[in-house]
Amino acid sequence: MSSVQYFVPDCLAAFATGVFASTGMSGAHAATIGTDLVKANLRGIDSHGVSRIPMYLERLRAGLVNPCPDIRVTEVAGAVASVDADNAMGFIPSHIAMDEACRLAAKAGIGLVSVHRSTHFGMGAFYALQAIEAGYISLIFTNSSPAIPMWGGRTTFLGASPIAAGVPGGKHPPYVMDMAMTVIARGKIRLAAMRGDPIEPGLALDVDGNPTTDAARAFEGVCLPFGGVKGSVLATLMDLLSGVLTGANFGGDVKSLYFDHSEPQNVGHLFFAIRPDLFLSMTDFEARMDTFYDRIKALPRAAGVEEIMMPGEPEARRETERRRTGIPVTDNVVADLTAEGDRVGVPFPQASVSPLDAAS
Repeated sequence: MSSVQYFVPDCLAAFATGVFASTGMSGAHAATIGTDLVKANLRGIDSHGVSRIPMYLERLRAGLVNPCPDIRVTEVAGAVASVDADNAMGFIPSHIAMDEACRLAAKAGIGLVSVHRSTHFGMGAFYALQAIEAGYISLIFTNSSPAIPMWGGRTTFLGASPIAAGVPGGKHPPYVMDMAMTVIARGKIRLAAMRGDPIEPGLALDVDGNPTTDAARAFEGVCLPFGGVKGSVLATLMDLLSGVLTGANFGGDVKSLYFDHSEPQNVGHLFFAIRPDLFLSMTDFEARMDTFYDRIKALPRAAGVEEIMMPGEPEARRETERRRTGIPVTDNVVADLTAEGDRVGVPFPQASVSPLDAAS
């Protein structure tokens, strides 16, 4: 198992921006990706943070991702638009699509934007938080490369296909949901494999279809859907709406982010933005959100539970803590990132804080 070092968030973001800019992408796009990856680490979603940099760079260097895309937005109906991502890093067209969905919602009440010819778009909560910042409710769908079987099947067919959503709050924290259709996100299994950590039983099967707690064997095998058939059904919906509907790849055709370097992924995404004041005033909506929050805080707690929290609240608290203590990065990830930085002449930052240092 690897030990951990702590890094200043801004220093990690500057490093990530530098290495992505070295691929020829614009400084603005590189900064967006760097900021997003560090945001994932800050919220404790380390599986979608800076540990993914080497893999993203590999795909950029292989020509599977376009560092200088011609991203095109086409309005196809009064409140609906389509984004051709031109094989860009998925972060970029996804932020564009959510901005467009909010713009459409401002005039029509609801905005719907599809994205095709995209790639992995990182943590879905990025876009829910983006919509909340703009004052909108949001739903975010995506498909992904095969990770789980169709219910009753024994080989991968459906993606982990996460869904994210956000609802602005009043004076209390908003609702932020981001979850994959697997019992555990595939990226978390990958991170456990990188760390040399085992995974819990019941999360995955190896390539031979046997249950395993070996993260490396699980990553090469099959993730299991959460909730059995229910998770499989939801993953099917994500593929139908994000893939079939948008014009992206679907039905097992999305190329693996990790194992398939034959051609671009052609991932599909779908973004909804909804004005919170459609049915009542914004003041009333915010007051009702505050009432909802207060009620969940007052609920009787199960044994061993200290506090009931709104979805997204634990991650927001973790971000506050990690901005104080620094972001923990395991030694093996530090080594990988240092090597990537050396390759392009961007020095990896020195570990400069620890929890004890930051608390003193």
